[in-house]
Amino acid sequence: MSEYLHIYDEATVRPWCSSRLNEKKAWQSIALLDTQVDPLQAMQDAAQFGIKYVLLGICEDIGPRANLGNGGASDGWHAFIKRFLNQSSNQFLANEKVLLLGEIDVLDLTTAATSVDNQNPQHLGQLRDYCAQIDERVEQVLSLIFSAGLEPIIIGGGHNNCLGIIRALSKYKKQPINAINFDPHADFRDCEGRHSGNGFRYAYNEQHLNHYHIIGLHELKNNQAIIDALAEAKFGYDSYQALQVRREKSLTEACQQALDKLSHAPLAVEVDLDSISLMPVSAYTNCGFSVSDAEHFVYLAGKRTNSQYLHLCEAAPCQHPSGLNAGLNDAGQVITALVNAYLQAKES
Repeated sequence: MSEYLHIYDEATVRPWCSSRLNEKKAWQSIALLDTQVDPLQAMQDAAQFGIKYVLLGICEDIGPRANLGNGGASDGWHAFIKRFLNQSSNQFLANEKVLLLGEIDVLDLTTAATSVDNQNPQHLGQLRDYCAQIDERVEQVLSLIFSAGLEPIIIGGGHNNCLGIIRALSKYKKQPINAINFDPHADFRDCEGRHSGNGFRYAYNEQHLNHYHIIGLHELKNNQAIIDALAEAKFGYDSYQALQVRREKSLTEACQQALDKLSHAPLAVEVDLDSISLMPVSAYTNCGFSVSDAEHFVYLAGKRTNSQYLHLCEAAPCQHPSGLNAGLNDAGQVITALVNAYLQAKES
């Protein structure tokens, strides 16, 4: 079951790490997996020694491209991990409970997809087939993590990857799960072939998704068919316009009310980073929430005892208006802040 898991060892991680005199960095506190032991057994052993959380990367942009979107989401994970590893380790973060596992191996698929033009309708089917293959790999690796009793934090790639994660959690728990998603898009498009815009729709149709709520859904960025499909499924949302334009309720109120309704089943915590203004993402916007709003959402959801994982997706550093280096810097900072908010919520 670990066929598509690229486990990091010290040689992999060391080039990303820096040191400073009289200062302990996160990389000096977090754990790596014993590569000499079966991965499931090694993760179970890690859990016995106090590890609770697993950092896992997905380096692909096939899903967004298969949704007729921009590329670049393959770089989100590496923007994050270099920033996260080199932050200070102190009393405010339980880094000793964190395992840096590695990444899901999708290199063969991303290489094959490089020359596929998503603006050519005849090529979309190929991209969507690759996306479905990624689903299977994501499910396989996440099943290992859940089976070990650990809580994954999954970073990078498109929002298509929610499907593989939800499948794995639903099958592990032997029941449909709930999901809360901080996102201007419902990602509830028709099941027209797999892409980043229909992961939750597939999960619902496959009976892995019990209830689903979107915080920050943009009233003008979702077609009527999507709105109708959400209503038919009896899924809810608090729109960006209701929260930020009309100010009908606060973000805190919206999150708490939704989380209360989702409290009766295992909970997926999903964040599409294109919810954040000026974030380098596949669908760039300057009409979104602040970074602190996103941190607040993650913190509130993470505090719930039924929350089972955090998924942060769609960061695309190359889409930054000032170029790749600026995008790597901004994406690394923001994703690290969101991961820290989740870890602090869990340990509070």
